[in-house]
Amino acid sequence: MKFPLYIAKRYLFSKSSNNAINIITGIATAGVVVGTIALFIVLSVFSGLKEFSLGFIKVSDPDLKISATKGKSFFFTDSIVTLLQDETIAHYTKVVEERAFFNYKEKSHIASIKGVDANYLLVNNIDTAIYVGDWLDKEAFNTVVIGGGVSSTLSLGTYDFIESLKVYVPKPGKGYISNPKTAFNQINLQPVGVFRLTEELDNKYVFSHLELAQSLLNYKPNQISAIELKLISNKNQDVVIDKLQMALGNDFKIETRAQLNSVFHKMLNTENLVSYLIFTLILIIALFNVIGAIVMMILDKRENLKTLFSLGASIQEIKKIFIYQGFLLTFFGLIIGLILSISFVLLQQKFGFIMITQSLPYPVKFTLFNVFVVFVTILALGYLAALIASSRISNKIIQ
Repeated sequence: MKFPLYIAKRYLFSKSSNNAINIITGIATAGVVVGTIALFIVLSVFSGLKEFSLGFIKVSDPDLKISATKGKSFFFTDSIVTLLQDETIAHYTKVVEERAFFNYKEKSHIASIKGVDANYLLVNNIDTAIYVGDWLDKEAFNTVVIGGGVSSTLSLGTYDFIESLKVYVPKPGKGYISNPKTAFNQINLQPVGVFRLTEELDNKYVFSHLELAQSLLNYKPNQISAIELKLISNKNQDVVIDKLQMALGNDFKIETRAQLNSVFHKMLNTENLVSYLIFTLILIIALFNVIGAIVMMILDKRENLKTLFSLGASIQEIKKIFIYQGFLLTFFGLIIGLILSISFVLLQQKFGFIMITQSLPYPVKFTLFNVFVVFVTILALGYLAALIASSRISNKIIQ
């Protein structure tokens, strides 16, 4: 065992004759423990919130989406059908999507009408988000499923047989609108279900039958806006994208779920980073206690340091004693903090004793990455604090 490390362990684990030193050391250790717990729990909470939020996106968005690079629509040809009959693709669905104007009684709202075929629920489990009514029935043509935001804005429920939901879409063409009464295609609809996912999606989408949306937009039977895919496994996603892109050419673009929600992902990552930086700043302030504890220990052991110097220990070796001491103090505080915080996160994951609502536990997620981030952050800051404190040792102190 190295001489400085041996002395550092003796100084750390043996009580000082000065009770104030013991109290300061205890406060410094407690600060490291509390800082570790706070940082790990915050990172675990954000990991849980991220997974919780992305769970909604998995319900509403496909693994892959194929759309045209130019224009709003393309034709679903036999060559595309053949291409999609690949062993890596579990299911695909055809969709038509366009912005539309919705009117109910005296209220109006602009949203996207999304026409979907019978395979849509095989690709996206949007039906699991319906909290009022049911999903589209193939026998009922003029029915729609609306988002909770649309329902709230229009004060619209389901199965209102007295007043219908009116949807307007501009007719295709060029030039200025000369007669507003004939410039729009209009259909009366009957909401049969209301879904609830995120605020953005709830205000954005109204789902209808594919044929209804095609009729509203004057599309031909094989004219669609996009193809949404569900893969057998996302592990080979990049291979599938390259294969499809090569076959489809530059007239089509293929987007992943993450690319479809790039802004949302950036927002989550930014929030996570900002929270990490804020709590790291708090940790830096807390680790001033470590600097103070080591400086007080240096002053308390001044006579011992003179003896070590007289016995042949160099200034650098004496500095290493207190670097090791500060590092060990931080390390043991880190271990205790991690044990407590990991236990808390695992218990919350299993039992959910902290609740957001009566039925929804606060989401947390244990990840080894968070353990690694906390481990590296605390040790790096602890080493830096010990280095700063040990720099106070000079010839004046030990001579």
